[in-house]
Amino acid sequence: MDTDILQSLTHLDQSGNAQMVDVTQKPQTVRRAIASCEISMRTTTLDAIQAGNTTKGDVLGTARLAGIMAAKQTHNLIPMCHSLNLTSVDVKISLDENIPGYLIEAEVKTKAETGVEMEAMTAASVTALTIYDMAKALEKTMVISNVRLIHKSGGKSGSFNAPMGAYCDI
Repeated sequence: MDTDILQSLTHLDQSGNAQMVDVTQKPQTVRRAIASCEISMRTTTLDAIQAGNTTKGDVLGTARLAGIMAAKQTHNLIPMCHSLNLTSVDVKISLDENIPGYLIEAEVKTKAETGVEMEAMTAASVTALTIYDMAKALEKTMVISNVRLIHKSGGKSGSFNAPMGAYCDI
């Protein structure tokens, strides 16, 4: 593999082997990331969730809690993520009848040597997966899409804001 490419990929050593990035010498700064995703469904499923007419209980409350818990466990799920002391995790689930379904937004903050982008994307994704799990008895054709980083700030690389209308399906 080209050594210039290897040097730009921080999760690979000089031989191309996976490695966790050493952040020992990096200064702690306030880090913030916002990620979003969507879950689309039939309007009948959406109406049942909104009315609380599902067999598994509070779909949105449970999904929000699952997203928060997932952010805190990201280092156990993504091999090269650092274990971070998260100072804030906020998950918002908004009804969007144009999808039809829900827009999920997860915001994660910390004061650390490395960022929280993966924690925010994990929180948004697991929130959507939990909605799917709790409503799959009503519909198995729901679609989770447009998982993306919206914003990140802090650290040496500075701020990033996703262009309006851009998305990345994962």
